[in-house]
Amino acid sequence: MKLGILYSTGKDSTYAVHLASLNHEIMCLISLESMNPESYMFHTPNISLAKLCANALEKPLILKKTQGVKEEELKDLKDAITEAKKAYDIEGVVTGANESVYQAQRIQKICNELDIWCFNPLWKMKPEKLVQKTIDAGMRTMITGVFAFPFDETWLGRIIDEKTLSEL
Repeated sequence: MKLGILYSTGKDSTYAVHLASLNHEIMCLISLESMNPESYMFHTPNISLAKLCANALEKPLILKKTQGVKEEELKDLKDAITEAKKAYDIEGVVTGANESVYQAQRIQKICNELDIWCFNPLWKMKPEKLVQKTIDAGMRTMITGVFAFPFDETWLGRIIDEKTLSEL
């Protein structure tokens, strides 16, 4: 199946690329750059790296900006997926969503409206298992932001490996 990846540059969407590529053809990456760092829909840290990541993955990128206004940003997402469907003949999209019902429902609704498949390979995967799977797949993931207690700046720049996972 020809798929587009909703790609944030984070470990989850990157691992979703890996999983989807095992059995499907990845046609493009689709990224939304939100002007709202508190976006309900979109991962905002390091989205500026999307072009660099697309080049490294040797995949075309559809990159759209959004103001990040709750619910209104869904139109921007639908426009980006519509563009991918027209330009790359995608039959579905892949997400790295694993816990957010808010995100999953909205993406599924857009896919239904566009008559394409929505694939969430990480859905409800336990966080520890997900991180372990990324390590096992050979991914090198760096902590680039800390947003919750007890994490502080000492975690920044650390590679998530077996030692870091045991500390987590």
